[in-house]
Parts: sequence; structure tokens; C-alpha cells
Amino acid sequence: MISSAAAPAVVFDLDGTLVDSEPHYYEAGRRLLAAHGVPGFSWAEHARFIGIGTRETLAALRREYGLTASVDALLAEKNRLYLQSVRSGTEVFPEMRKLVEHLHACGHPLAVASGSSRGAIDAVLGATSLDELLPLRVSAEEVPHGKPRPDVFLEAARRLGVSPADCVAVEDAPAGAEAARRAGMRCVALPYLAEQAADPGFAGAGLLFPGGQRACDAQQIYDWMTGRPAADPPPSGGPQRA
Repeated sequence: MISSAAAPAVVFDLDGTLVDSEPHYYEAGRRLLAAHGVPGFSWAEHARFIGIGTRETLAALRREYGLTASVDALLAEKNRLYLQSVRSGTEVFPEMRKLVEHLHACGHPLAVASGSSRGAIDAVLGATSLDELLPLRVSAEEVPHGKPRPDVFLEAARRLGVSPADCVAVEDAPAGAEAARRAGMRCVALPYLAEQAADPGFAGAGLLFPGGQRACDAQQIYDWMTGRPAADPPPSGGPQRA
């Protein structure tokens, strides 16, 4: 049982952090590009944009592949394809479910700050039992700039009515961890891609799990967030404290 302590606000990234939705984004992007004459879009190509907002990703792909459709048109099409895929089922990472449920039960202010569209955020959370626990959601569509700029995190703190310094961000991508640092938030980092664990974007994370979700432990995260004494030294791939 996770024990309670002080109550910082916690702002979660969604894709790759709370839920394993990246395969759905990859499939939507692959189908979108194929429909616009760009076949064979690979996972490695998709991985370059993990943690970057959907609009920014599409703007980059439009330039790279010389697509003629507008970013708005591409965004609407990708969201439609993504929603078709995600409604077939999206996995909530078990330790993240445990952490969210306990934080909610203990009265911590909670929010989601994501580079996805608001419709995609609502659809993903609506397909999970976390929906009612995370009603406050900020999409990159609602702020001037997506990650790695701090806008979504700053807006989440504003809507929660707390200082960014009193928030902890939970992220899976270097761009997200960098956005949290720029916002002045402490950060827990769980790299979605193990090879990114040494990325400079994660350098400012106060608690880093190099092994990502497979090494994640909700109790260790909660203890760190609330200032409880550190547990015994972690196994390889376990958390590293700044």
C-alpha cells in the first residue's frame, strides 16, 4: 500500500507516459503519409517525433516530404485515423494506474498536459478507467507552443491554481522533460525509448528511470514526490535521483 505525505500537484504527460498510445500514433502517421504518396514510413522515422506535439510533427513531415495539404488538413486527417485505432484498445501502464489512483485518493491536484489534440486526449482517457480521475486536461492546441516549450505545463499549473514550482511533471520524452524544466517544475522521467535515457533533455529530471516503464515503481515515485526518505539502492535500470 502506498503511504501518503505532502501533496504537490502532479501534471502527467499522456502518450507513452500514462498510456501506450505510440503504436496508434505510428499507425495513424503511416496511413496518413501513405495516402499522400509517401509509403514505407518506419517506426524509426516515427520515433524522432515522440514527445513532440502532433501539429509540430505534421509541420515537420510536411516540409520533409513536400506535402501539399495544409497542416490543419493533415491534423484533422491524422486525428481521424488515430481515433479509429485508439478506440480498439489502449493500455494504461500498471504502475501509472496505481500512482494516479493513489494521488487522487490522497487529494493531490492532478492534470494532463499533452501534445495531442483535445479530442484525442478525451478519447484515450475515455477508453480507460482514469477518465474521471483526470478531468483537467491541457492540449498543445490550446496554447501558443507545444513541447519542448513550457506552455502546456504553465497552463496546467494556472488552471490548477498552483505555482509551477509546486508541481511535479511526469514525462516519457526528452522534449517533455525539457518543457517541464523550462516551466520550473520538478520532473519524473520514464523514457519510452530506452536508447533516449542519456538524452540531454532528461538532464534536468529530478528522478529518472533509465529502464522506463519496465523499471518504474509507483511507491518510489510517490516517495520522491512527497520528500520521503529514499529506499534501498535500486537495481540496474531503476531510478536515478538528481
